[in-house]
Amino acid sequence: MLSTCPAHTTMSEGFLMEVCVDSVESAINAERGGAGRLELCSSLLEGGITPSVGLLHVVKQYVRIPVYCMIRPRGGDFLYTDREVEVMKTDIELIKSHGADGLVLGALTEDGRVDTELCVELLAACRPLPVTFHRAFDMVHDPVVALETLISLGFERVLTSGCDSSALEGLPLIKRLVEQAKGRIIIMPGGGISERNLQRVLEGSGAQEFHCSARSTKDSTMKFRNPCVNMGASLSAPEYSVKVADVTKIRTLNAIAKNTL
Repeated sequence: MLSTCPAHTTMSEGFLMEVCVDSVESAINAERGGAGRLELCSSLLEGGITPSVGLLHVVKQYVRIPVYCMIRPRGGDFLYTDREVEVMKTDIELIKSHGADGLVLGALTEDGRVDTELCVELLAACRPLPVTFHRAFDMVHDPVVALETLISLGFERVLTSGCDSSALEGLPLIKRLVEQAKGRIIIMPGGGISERNLQRVLEGSGAQEFHCSARSTKDSTMKFRNPCVNMGASLSAPEYSVKVADVTKIRTLNAIAKNTL
């Protein structure tokens, strides 16, 4: 059942591509396309929330590259209640026990600073696994101060669009963060990265890792369809199509990164 393609876990090629996936099919496609790591979540429509243990368990049977799991109990902001924190800590324990290779999380205070106290607790629960601070970083009041906080807390990397609508738009800040980090933490650009802009993002930032979803829409195989019913709210995904990581897109991104770095 294990995939036979080699595990791209090293930085020997000079770069590492992380692909965010929310299905087994996307995970398999990402590895096949040359991803070096997966960020596993559910509901990419909401920006990614905690995946089910079942999804993690099955993904781990089919791929060999590292799988980092999102710990995010809901969509929306990153200011969590005590009960939400209970859920996050429980999810961390369950996901660790089902073979996750790393975790992805973030939490902010009401005034837009990194919630140091909560992050200390969550990082303690995550040990010994490496942890990425996710795009909650893009919602902070002062990214320069926030980056130093993440370094002192011991996060392995931070995923960021440079506090802008996409990594391309946020490129000037991403470049400054890479320079500020000086190798103390990995800066991983993400947000709207595609074959059209990856070269500009890598060359303009100096980053060696990048994050993308590289998905295309796949039509449902349902023959009978009821167009009157929608399972979610008005902003939900279409009922009769899914977005899946695209092997061809990922291979293209891989080739661009190889040629750039």
